[in-house]
Amino acid sequence: MFNRDRWDEIIEALSRNWFRTALTAFGVLWGIFILVILLAAGKGLENGVKKDFGGIATNSMFMWTQTISKSYKGLPKGRRFNYNLGDVTAMKENIPQLRFVSPRNQLGGFGGANNVTRGINTGAFNVYGDYPEYIEQQPMNITAGRFVNYSDIKANRKVAVIGEGVRNALYDKGEDFIGTYIKVNGVNFMVVGTYSMVSSNGNAEEDEKQIYVPFTAFSQAFNMGDTVGWMAVTAKDGYSITALKSEIFEIIKNRHSIHPEDDRAIGNFDLYEQYQKVDGLFIALKIVAYFVGILVLLSGIIGISNIMLIVVKERTKEIGIRRALGASPWSIRGQILMESVFLTIISGMVGISLGAGVIYLVNKVLDANGPVEMFSNPSVDLGTVIIALFILVFSGLLAGFIPAQNAIKVKPIDALRNE
Repeated sequence: MFNRDRWDEIIEALSRNWFRTALTAFGVLWGIFILVILLAAGKGLENGVKKDFGGIATNSMFMWTQTISKSYKGLPKGRRFNYNLGDVTAMKENIPQLRFVSPRNQLGGFGGANNVTRGINTGAFNVYGDYPEYIEQQPMNITAGRFVNYSDIKANRKVAVIGEGVRNALYDKGEDFIGTYIKVNGVNFMVVGTYSMVSSNGNAEEDEKQIYVPFTAFSQAFNMGDTVGWMAVTAKDGYSITALKSEIFEIIKNRHSIHPEDDRAIGNFDLYEQYQKVDGLFIALKIVAYFVGILVLLSGIIGISNIMLIVVKERTKEIGIRRALGASPWSIRGQILMESVFLTIISGMVGISLGAGVIYLVNKVLDANGPVEMFSNPSVDLGTVIIALFILVFSGLLAGFIPAQNAIKVKPIDALRNE
């Protein structure tokens, strides 16, 4: 490996017909370039799609009530029921794997229209009654003031955190808003903060036209009692909310006398399940990228193998002389393999460098022109480069194996007679 004479021979052999060597190396260069670009494009698509989750706690599920479809314990089917704060307590006490159980109430949206006013300015915005931990499940950037806290919950304070869209609609530009009051369906709430959404997807602007108030103040102001409209439930790290669903549903069904086999009574959206599907899709895309890239690379390897066979044929006399002077079969084999690996690695690293250059230019264009929906920061990590390096070494050995075997089969006397 560190024999200078051997490296001189390798460089001399490959540069003897440099045009042929360059054409041969291009196959490997192109294959590894395609592999890098495909992996980077897949990563860019993955980053864009996952960015649309907006930092939301993906190990979460949202639950609401629906019509009961089976009669049970003398109660008829077709009836409706509501969650309550007792359900929240029961879930926390019986399922320790849950990190957050956030009861929620809502005005607006599916709950109908509502008016939010400040002076002569009026708007129709969704208003949510929430607990402080909801900001951990749906991250927001607090741009001024604060979010609701447990002091607000305990004191039933009528305070509100408004989105930037609400602030722009109800307040003049540059106007002070912290400590002012807005009126929700005739009830005054003091503004204590504003937020913007972490998400950069197309819904971010709409999500900033919402108002968050303490759950207890919401219930008191709008006569909700202990009724819970719906819930956001998040599992602890290391646990799957999908695996915990059956326990959650069992608790709810027992508390509300719902048939154990009634699968329609509890509506739910399992974000973790959807996230896993997206994750699985990108794993499949990565496999396809490796498959296509390696197939293209294989054509380059075949080209190198063919050229090495020609090189061995051209150097028959040289090999015969070396064998006659006592060179071992492994020495001859090692020489051919090193030439093959050297050519493969050099051409492959040039391909990786070109791929990195293209990725850099694409990111520059994206930064200059703003974010593109569903596509963000295409890149290839160090682990992928290391994998590509191993592929190149293996490819070089594979390309040189047959020519090396042919080289050691040459008998010295036959080689010296060869014309």
